[in-house]
Amino acid sequence: MTGLLVATNNPGKVREFRELLHGLRLVTPAELGLEVRVDETGETFAANAGLKARAFAEAAGLVALADDSGLEVDALGGTPGVLSARYGGPGLDDQGRYRLLLQALERFPEPEARRARFRCVVAAAAPDGRFCQAEGTCEGVITPRPVGTGGFGYDPVFYLPEYDRTMAEVEPVLKNRLSHRAAAVTALRPLLERTFPELLPV
Repeated sequence: MTGLLVATNNPGKVREFRELLHGLRLVTPAELGLEVRVDETGETFAANAGLKARAFAEAAGLVALADDSGLEVDALGGTPGVLSARYGGPGLDDQGRYRLLLQALERFPEPEARRARFRCVVAAAAPDGRFCQAEGTCEGVITPRPVGTGGFGYDPVFYLPEYDRTMAEVEPVLKNRLSHRAAAVTALRPLLERTFPELLPV
């Protein structure tokens, strides 16, 4: 088996990776019958992406691609950061997490104080130790209340000033173009091709 292993079974992520990495053969853990559990113990997105990429590469014997991402709010010192998916502890769903975030920001009513960004780091690793990674961000402002029904996670409270809409209101095609993950994968592509030339079509 050859190709680039995408370390996720999330259909949306797989679709986005396929669009951004067109020309490269991508395979998924499900296609390989592979199950890998990785404890995300890193203190940064870069550390966690690297942990996942290296673990999947070793398990599959293939070059593996992994990402880690989350929301950083300036007024809260970068919180929730790497804990974005676990913000508030176990038992909270997406709505519970963003409502908790809005409560934490009630003392910061001014938009300038509510600046935030989605940050993503994408890493690729080979079993022989070769490694590269890249980062992407998407800047915005946290709204006082949720708006929109699309997307997931913190999208309903992440306002994009240049589009006058929250991330939950923009069309999926546009979201995939301006997202932090799209920016990171676009930045990674030339590094990927230089570091792992065996991935390129013959």
